[in-house]
Amino acid sequence: MGLASQGQQPPKSTAAAVAAHEEEVRINTRRAAMSGWIGSALEYYDFALYAQAAALIFPTIFFPEGNATVALISSLATYAVGYIARPVGAIVLGNLGDRHGRKRVLVWAMLLMGFATMAVGFLPTYQQVGILAPVLLVILRLIQGFAVAGELGGASAMIVEHAPDEKRGFFASFSLQGTQFGSILATGVMLPLAALMPEDAFNSYGWRIPFLLSAVVILAGILIRRHVQEPPVFLAKKDQLEAERQAPVVELLTKHLGLVVRCVLMCFTNAIGMTTLTFGVSYGKNAGYGIEFSTSDMLWVTLIANVVAIVTIPIAGALSDRFGRKLFMIGGGLLGGATSVFYLEAVKSGNLALVILAVIVVQGIFYQMWNATFATFFQEQFPMRIRVTGFALSQNIGLALAAFFPSLFTALAPPGTENVPLIIGGTTFVICAVAAIAAAMTPESRGRSLIEDDDV
Repeated sequence: MGLASQGQQPPKSTAAAVAAHEEEVRINTRRAAMSGWIGSALEYYDFALYAQAAALIFPTIFFPEGNATVALISSLATYAVGYIARPVGAIVLGNLGDRHGRKRVLVWAMLLMGFATMAVGFLPTYQQVGILAPVLLVILRLIQGFAVAGELGGASAMIVEHAPDEKRGFFASFSLQGTQFGSILATGVMLPLAALMPEDAFNSYGWRIPFLLSAVVILAGILIRRHVQEPPVFLAKKDQLEAERQAPVVELLTKHLGLVVRCVLMCFTNAIGMTTLTFGVSYGKNAGYGIEFSTSDMLWVTLIANVVAIVTIPIAGALSDRFGRKLFMIGGGLLGGATSVFYLEAVKSGNLALVILAVIVVQGIFYQMWNATFATFFQEQFPMRIRVTGFALSQNIGLALAAFFPSLFTALAPPGTENVPLIIGGTTFVICAVAAIAAAMTPESRGRSLIEDDDV
């Protein structure tokens, strides 16, 4: 009979080894979560900075004058172009992460993003070089999109594979919390510049300062992730994975195409964020709609929404560990989509306090129920050997399509349209309903093994 069945304690050496192993797991999990948080914060600082500038600044400095609607749609389209490059980045960087390690893809993604964003700060304007200005802007935006495609897939895979089974949702939510902090940081840098600088000075050189600060990202890419360990489940199969001849994307599209399609559709829930913090910002500021909030007003709306999200994301992630992922994947999207019409009505009213309250509910609470959960839900659906590629490709195809929603919204309800909240809010709800149906058709993943029987 064993020691345990005889009522005896295991040898001290065994107990010490178990304790040491558990402590190592805790340290590596916390380190992976912190790495994911910091990396996502820095990457999404860059990405959010561009989104804000595309809505607030770029229409007047990178495009010809004369038609404000055309300039706005063109500027938002350059924002969307970054999402077009993301599926390509997902295939290339996903292959790197699945074959050669999650850590390697995270370093490359951060370095590329830092370079591209810093370069935007040096671009000449349309008045200086004509059509070359938007062309260069698009090229750098493509590099941004390529780079960011590997960040969340690699970071969330590393966290999920390190974390205890019963806390995957909680720990993986930190990479999403990092994306919100990055948006806060971008707004926190842009807001005082827009509020305190004369408009001519801000439009001339002030907007460039936050982009030039991305030089910090390049340094951080070298320093932050050096000490992060690869997950044990990956290391155990690393040699076999590196020797595998078939590219992860081939297996993904031949054996898991239905899952990819459902994940792509689930990503349409991002329509909520596009409605509130991209189209909604333009709607509130564009003179053609007759509302004319100031730039600083709309930056405050964005900042407050993201501050609330910092609090709600880990709560939703932890609750998904207890109640399952699908409840939040379906409920968050439907609630956020349904209440987006009230957010736009608040913007239309011109009442800043009401806008802030509405964005807290729609973006800060309901949308974050979905946002905090989807990374864990997606990662748990794919086999380990194609996990980074599966997540990255699904997410980034979905985002590439969703990124055109702001331009679509502007085309559906151009400046001068009277019933913007009903048109755009109703459209947002329909899109979110499609995403919710896709989530309902996908199996619950909480507690699922991270190594499938058919893994390499």
